[in-house]
Amino acid sequence: MNEMQRAPGALFVVFEGGDGAGKSTQAALLARRLQDAGREVLRTREPGGTVIGEELRSLVLDHGRGQVDARTEALMFAAARAAHVEQLILPALARGTTIICDRFIDSSVAYQGVGRGLGTEEVLRLNRWATDGLRPDLTILLDVDPLSGRLRRTQGHGAEDRLESEPDDFHARIRQAFLDRARNDDGTYLVLDASLEVEDLEARIASAVETAIQAAGASS
Repeated sequence: MNEMQRAPGALFVVFEGGDGAGKSTQAALLARRLQDAGREVLRTREPGGTVIGEELRSLVLDHGRGQVDARTEALMFAAARAAHVEQLILPALARGTTIICDRFIDSSVAYQGVGRGLGTEEVLRLNRWATDGLRPDLTILLDVDPLSGRLRRTQGHGAEDRLESEPDDFHARIRQAFLDRARNDDGTYLVLDASLEVEDLEARIASAVETAIQAAGASS
């Protein structure tokens, strides 16, 4: 992304992790904290965030929408992400907004690149093109083991979507892929044990985001 398009104070925070890691809970807590501090916040998700993105989300995640092969799945996620970045994220960054996003490119690298076996470099290359190279300022990985994740997301007899319902060995590969991405990052990844208490996670995330805010201010 051309940094001239980003207004001072803009920040792009992404939550990553396996299904059932608690990303939505922590994203909501962070959004509330930042709004209370007077920051303009946009909370969004992938796939989604735009009309076309929500339509693609339904097609790729809902059961009963027909067969979705691995390559088609990867392209649908990339298409939804391209619309999300162009129509929602870039304009918000240009306004100086703090964006909190549930999933971004690393989810495609993990789920389609590793989980579906399409290859991390191929999926990464596709999504970098789809997003014009946009990268998060901070990625928060909530690490959860597959069994705990499944128990969390099915509490109260909750229904699993098409990807959530994949077997535990699929989710184990996803988990390792996220950890590998974090291990090879450039210092913008925060890895947290998703089994920690909600309040503990919230405090650690808040500290990391404050550091990112200061860094963004220093570079603007």
